[in-house]
Amino acid sequence: MSDPDRAARWTAAFGENPKAVTPGGPAEPLDLWFAAVALGGRGQYARAADLLRRLISSPDPVIAALAAATRASHLRQVGGHALARSFDAAGLNRLARAGLIGPGGIDGDHPDLPGPSGADVRAARSDVLLGLAADAIGLGRTAEARRLFGIESTLGDAGWRAEIRRGWVAAETELGAGSARAAVVPAEAARAAAARSGSVRHQVKSALVLGASLAAVGDRERARVLIFDALADATRHGLVPLVWPCAMVLADLDPDEARAHRRTAAHALHCVLRNCDPTARSLAMASPWVPTWLFSSWSD
Repeated sequence: MSDPDRAARWTAAFGENPKAVTPGGPAEPLDLWFAAVALGGRGQYARAADLLRRLISSPDPVIAALAAATRASHLRQVGGHALARSFDAAGLNRLARAGLIGPGGIDGDHPDLPGPSGADVRAARSDVLLGLAADAIGLGRTAEARRLFGIESTLGDAGWRAEIRRGWVAAETELGAGSARAAVVPAEAARAAAARSGSVRHQVKSALVLGASLAAVGDRERARVLIFDALADATRHGLVPLVWPCAMVLADLDPDEARAHRRTAAHALHCVLRNCDPTARSLAMASPWVPTWLFSSWSD
């Protein structure tokens, strides 16, 4: 990636410095998507939503699908799985109408629609399909999640992000199905793939998924160490949406410090909601997945 501005945006979105200030001024759609991803990673959902709203209507179906999948991801992070599903479905529809996903499966590689690794047509197809699977998990539709995951897994190499996200979704599907032991292997695979990537955000989320999986099978000490380190990394790098779930899991794994961990979670979640757009904020307040009850005991 030779353009220094694009490289800076990529670093903030998918690299080693999520807190990097992305360049302002005119930018290509792909650069705006990088900026939206970086903003979302820091919990600045309202600013991200403003960029994504424009990109979702892009004439480029790959950009539109990537943007729709990103908006869906941000909505899932505040418990809005049903609305997220509509964005993932819209992204899939844009690819299908462009002939990038046909009724018989995946069409050609379409080298005329280029992008950096993890942000090309293959990544877009993977993003929307894995996004739909994650939406289904949150809605309690495990069989649907498995079916969508199976479809996506036939795509072959869709880039490093897809490799990591497949591990997340597979582990979360098993956890949602009550098969905790089956979650550990894909969670380990996701963490290994994230370690090979340069993305701090993916490394932190992978540690969280693996830690939650290990905790579910009773390996509490390894889970505690993993998530303690993940919380430290998320805090240091400004990845606020990952701070509160890490702290909530630690409240269970480290009961002597449970009150302090819940205070950390409450503060991080408050920061996230303060920077949400109205739609995302209302979804979070109504979601059983988001522990807004923390606020009532924040001052205890």
